[in-house]
Amino acid sequence: MASLRCLCLLLAAAAATSPGRLVPYDLLYADGVRAYFARDWGRAAELLQRALHSYAGLRAARRACRAACRREAAFLGGPPAAGPWEAALFGRVLQRADCLQHCLGLRLGAAPSAHRASLAIRRDFEQREPYNYLQVAFFQLKKLDQAVSAAHTFFVANPQHLQMREDIEKYRRMSGVKSDNFRDLEATPHWEAYEAGVQHYNADEYLQAVARLEESLTEALSALEECRALCEGPWEDDDDKEEEMQPGLYEAIAAHYIQVLKCRQQCVLEIATKPGRISATEDFIPSHLDLLQFAYDQVGNQALAAECAASYLLFYPTDEPMLERMKQYRTELGEDAAVAARESIQHYVQRSLMEKKLLYYAVEHLGGTFNDPDLWTPDELIPENLKEKHREDQEKQKQETLDVEEREKRGPLPFEGIAVTMDSHQMNGTQRVVFDRVLTESECKDLLRLTKAAGEAGDGYRARRSPHTPHEKFEGLTVLKATQLAQNGDVDWRDAKLLLQASEKSRKIIESYFTPGKKLHFSFTHLVCRTAVDEEQEGRMDLSHPVHADNCLLDPEGQECWREPPAYVYRDYSGILYLNNDFQGGGLFFTEMDTVTVTAEVHPKCGRLVAFSSGKENPHGVWAVSRGRRCAIALWYTHSQEHAEQERVKAEELMEQRAVEQDRPDGERHGADHSGRSSSELPIPSGGAGPTSRRHKPGSERLQQPRELRPRDEF
Repeated sequence: MASLRCLCLLLAAAAATSPGRLVPYDLLYADGVRAYFARDWGRAAELLQRALHSYAGLRAARRACRAACRREAAFLGGPPAAGPWEAALFGRVLQRADCLQHCLGLRLGAAPSAHRASLAIRRDFEQREPYNYLQVAFFQLKKLDQAVSAAHTFFVANPQHLQMREDIEKYRRMSGVKSDNFRDLEATPHWEAYEAGVQHYNADEYLQAVARLEESLTEALSALEECRALCEGPWEDDDDKEEEMQPGLYEAIAAHYIQVLKCRQQCVLEIATKPGRISATEDFIPSHLDLLQFAYDQVGNQALAAECAASYLLFYPTDEPMLERMKQYRTELGEDAAVAARESIQHYVQRSLMEKKLLYYAVEHLGGTFNDPDLWTPDELIPENLKEKHREDQEKQKQETLDVEEREKRGPLPFEGIAVTMDSHQMNGTQRVVFDRVLTESECKDLLRLTKAAGEAGDGYRARRSPHTPHEKFEGLTVLKATQLAQNGDVDWRDAKLLLQASEKSRKIIESYFTPGKKLHFSFTHLVCRTAVDEEQEGRMDLSHPVHADNCLLDPEGQECWREPPAYVYRDYSGILYLNNDFQGGGLFFTEMDTVTVTAEVHPKCGRLVAFSSGKENPHGVWAVSRGRRCAIALWYTHSQEHAEQERVKAEELMEQRAVEQDRPDGERHGADHSGRSSSELPIPSGGAGPTSRRHKPGSERLQQPRELRPRDEF
């Protein structure tokens, strides 16, 4: 009879929403991508849409069947006195498994195992990758409205994707594209409502805030349940080795159950993370209640304000401000008024605490780890020995961070007054650093004067179209050319000398920071200016310098960088010494190997030196210069003496000849060349100069950022 009732229930659930036989989404996706690369746009669009529909249908089927079977084969009540507990418990487990198999079979039209996709495919769908293909297919089919929606849907979840950013901007300028075409086809209702509610709240529009925040809380709890249902999937074993002994019955059950519990606990982070962001909003559920209690109080509904306050206190029972408000609400409502927390919140907290208790027990007795997602977990819930381990882990992590910082500090800086503004940790990479105050404002002006004088003198320095973009003009001056122009009287000797001194000072700084005790030689020095072409900036979408690495050929598709000619394979470190910031755009940015995921940005200004290793760990590019003229000294260094910059040797020889000539008696009248610019010349200290300690980094405290707040998250 029970089996007949279960079958009727499943048939009813399946009939309500069954789409017939559901083709596995990974197969549809693979066929769609093949059609895309075959440029069969119509078929690609159809298959990719079907893949997305199948993916959504599979998730809906799993949610619905688990909910139905939870009701039909519930684990409520103790085991019957007449039979052993094992038969009673596992009898229910077998009934639940049977229920799920039948339900999913009816909804999917095939065995559930046919819908198990690979991890790579699952990640593609989680990151909305099919919409990336879809927007191109729809564009080729001249279905602009659908192309825009697909592009926007992908971009919401991948805001760091540079190519899609450009595509979005192109769509905005196209005629026939409406603002409502930019809609997120995968929008989560609770985030839309939450952001609207917070906006109303901040604008003191409390009545509207209450409505949207209540909607957000309801939708968030619903999304949480859907996420938890999907956690009851197949066992995920990252270390699947056939040689290892397989666990016994209870060990296997415990391991899978722990995996499910961890997944359920992490669901709160999933619903609290806005699409496209990395970090979750802290205390997402409690924050709703905090905002609601105040908003209800402002609209005069103290009963609901008290209910929200009581609900909030389930998370933080010792929160003094909320306890004080609760006291006020009881006074206003009367001592006899019944004030209780919401049932949905009570259920949420009790269930979460039960799961945490089980997980901490498992960690304590069975091993493993558990990253608790909540800040409100009571301290007494954590076993004493785990508290100590938690403190040790924190200390260990802190020490490791200090060790990394010490390694990155390397040698002391050889000049006083220079500030380390950002290190590798703050720039989300390795072998990266930004120094400030390498040059004074006066020195920057003198070097800018050198670029202007060289341009007026011509001789190969006249501005020409940039080799990287038709929207900018490009000027480049080597140290030898600057010295030769000074020799011809076209530029001031002191400015040419300053170029040599500024680049040498940069070399000493970079060498002492990254490779103390190991000589760095100049590979190439280039004083470069990029100037925006005013009449060609409208509709511009390219970069001033595309993303590249300095000593290898970057292959974003293969996630590799080939250290072979024509790349400058002998380059070891790179630097850029900026001279000005009176222009628009032109910032340096670093990316991952894919060339689109931005990890850090550096904004130019006078005297700022950015330095980094030249390999595949530091792909970088330059944003478009859209207005004005950007000037900097580009520097490349090598450990290989045979690849040292020969032009620099010649320039230094010419400079020495000039100095010898000035030392002659008939050249005393030219002594001003040595003494008249003491404020501009850069002293290059001898080996006995006292180094400046890098223990105190001016401004570094205020520039420290939490590890989670990566630039790509906020870009």
